[in-house]
Amino acid sequence: MNPRLTKSQQRALCSQLGDVKLQLLYKASIHGFTGAAFHQQCENKGPTVSVGYNPSGYVFGGYTSKPFNESEEHMQDDQAFLFTFSGANLLKYPVTSSAYAVNMISDSGPYFGEDLVLVHGSQAEAYSDPGNYYSFTAAEMHGNDLQLTECEVYQVKERKDLDKSERQDLEKPWRTIVWESKRRNELMDSIKLYKPTHSSVSQARVLLIGPVGAGKSSFFNSINSVFRGHVTSQAIAGSSGTSLTTQFRTYSVKAGREGKPLPIILCDSMGLEESTGAGLDVDDISSIVKGHIPDTYQFNPSAPLHPESHGYRKSPELKDKIHCVVYVIDACKVSILPAKLEEKLVAVRRKVNLMGIPQLVLLTKVDEACPDVAEDLRNIYKSQYIKDTVQEVSARLGVPLSCVVPVKNYYEELELDLNCDILLLSAVLQMLRFVDNYFDDLSDQFSNLETKE
Repeated sequence: MNPRLTKSQQRALCSQLGDVKLQLLYKASIHGFTGAAFHQQCENKGPTVSVGYNPSGYVFGGYTSKPFNESEEHMQDDQAFLFTFSGANLLKYPVTSSAYAVNMISDSGPYFGEDLVLVHGSQAEAYSDPGNYYSFTAAEMHGNDLQLTECEVYQVKERKDLDKSERQDLEKPWRTIVWESKRRNELMDSIKLYKPTHSSVSQARVLLIGPVGAGKSSFFNSINSVFRGHVTSQAIAGSSGTSLTTQFRTYSVKAGREGKPLPIILCDSMGLEESTGAGLDVDDISSIVKGHIPDTYQFNPSAPLHPESHGYRKSPELKDKIHCVVYVIDACKVSILPAKLEEKLVAVRRKVNLMGIPQLVLLTKVDEACPDVAEDLRNIYKSQYIKDTVQEVSARLGVPLSCVVPVKNYYEELELDLNCDILLLSAVLQMLRFVDNYFDDLSDQFSNLETKE
């Protein structure tokens, strides 16, 4: 059977359930739009996701952690939720009265309280009565169209419970990396000894851009921690609905407490937000990249920087400009990235492309996104879930797969971790390689001008 639920939709649902895989159990167009067919395929199969599709194009349904049966009783489930898709975005409606989350009815399909029933009365239709045990509007969930063109039920299987053939993703890494202290030292030395190929620039400038809470400031703190030899927190970082970074800040990392500054400056910007007039303005990004914005500039989302603003650099030098742009994305939120926020990111990408600046994506919070990675960070390049997420970021932002680098920032730890350090340092080295590409392009442009003259 071929699932109708797209891979992107499956990932969005799995992101709410942990490191799991959806396995199709029941497909009404094949097994029949009857309660008997549903129960025959799905009874006592553990946690499930049930999905309805209607002629209006809505994709909606529910999740329960309890196995279906024909007991004709209510089943308590405080983890149950209903959902619908609005474009690529998953809208979730948690159960409000868990004692009546699921009904076990023999002559219908999946039955969520008195609020949503799929294959109702063994017919190709749904039943909907919002507000009993789940809070949602019928118009938002299914557009008031209760006819079903398809109904599917998926078993939710934790990856640790998959058989050997299903767990091959944790056997062979899809990227190679050396997890040894010697490698960490090599990476640190490579970064310390790096020199930009353009003589007028002593430190490469890398701009971090991303949604609020993705981990831009935490990334700088993490890199600073690696070179200081202990966990530090210089840049303001934390959890908030709005950006904690309100100024343009440039951070120079030192090789140890009394060491020399490293040949890289990480530039932190205000977080991107989906609503208009909030978060970092796309026009301000152009000014940052071109070197017009000074350190500690206070962002104003409703009024981008203009040439008459205080501190505006009218004639920036090459050392003031951005040499690489890095997008910082939360791995847990890739599948549910709001459409307007995605549009902003694509618009920024387009602008930066026109300016000829190399771009990289940092995928953060990989341990929160995948339990296998949380258990052992060395599973990061063995995890199929992380690989799928990297592929989705690549497709949605329009960047090559090789430009997406997963990392784990320090945020709750008190001590450094070898594997975490290696991922972080590998990301910095990749940034410096991209900076080299920028200077190489400049040299080529200069050579072409000389040839024409």
